[in-house]
Amino acid sequence: MDKVMASAAEAVADIPEGASLAVGGFGLCGIPTVLIDALHAQGADGLRVVSNNCGVDGQGLGVLLAVGRIARVTGSYVGENKEFARQYLAGELEVELTPQGTLAERLRAGGTGIPAFYTPAGVGTQVADGGLPWRYGPDGSVAVASPPKETRTFRDRAYVLEEAITTDFALVRAARGDRHGNLVFHRSAANFNPLAAMAGRTTIAEVEELLEPGAIDPDAVHLPGIYVDRDVGPVPADDKGIEKRTVRTREERH
Repeated sequence: MDKVMASAAEAVADIPEGASLAVGGFGLCGIPTVLIDALHAQGADGLRVVSNNCGVDGQGLGVLLAVGRIARVTGSYVGENKEFARQYLAGELEVELTPQGTLAERLRAGGTGIPAFYTPAGVGTQVADGGLPWRYGPDGSVAVASPPKETRTFRDRAYVLEEAITTDFALVRAARGDRHGNLVFHRSAANFNPLAAMAGRTTIAEVEELLEPGAIDPDAVHLPGIYVDRDVGPVPADDKGIEKRTVRTREERH
């Protein structure tokens, strides 16, 4: 029942080349920085990542992206990473863009054993009709395009079928956790971290405050330990980056 690993390096040691990863966080909020750095040092290549976004240049998943370790990304937002854009447009990276709510539900469905679901998001667009460029060729042509998806009408409204996501591994970060893998997330870190954890066949959690079993009120648990296979912690809580620093004068603040 004790799921605590000796180190982050040990926790990610068996992630192989070409593995699929669900990675928690939102921007730079709630990202598993310790596990990402350990995976960078471990050297696995050709990774297929599912995450809301791919970090920023030099932080988060951007660390792996910068050294060419990521082959494919499924996400919903990519606007803060110049290297991401360069690799995508140069045909070095395959990218599946999906609506943010759809991505969240695809992860949740994967974790609960639901194979697919219908949603109105994307109906009448290339999300449903196909043709979104997943990968470009060296000459700028579309080398791989998204396929069309099944659509159906329910109660006079059209819906598109979206398949659930499961991955080989999941990397997440929690504010608190116990040795049995029960996790508590802080504020915005609670959006994609629980869903990513549910979708992973092997889920690894880095925990800022590691507690003994029973120290967390059962009603306070955001993700039960049944979804978590390995704990790493306690990890530093002062390694959190800021995507955009905005400085205003005193006059502007008032």
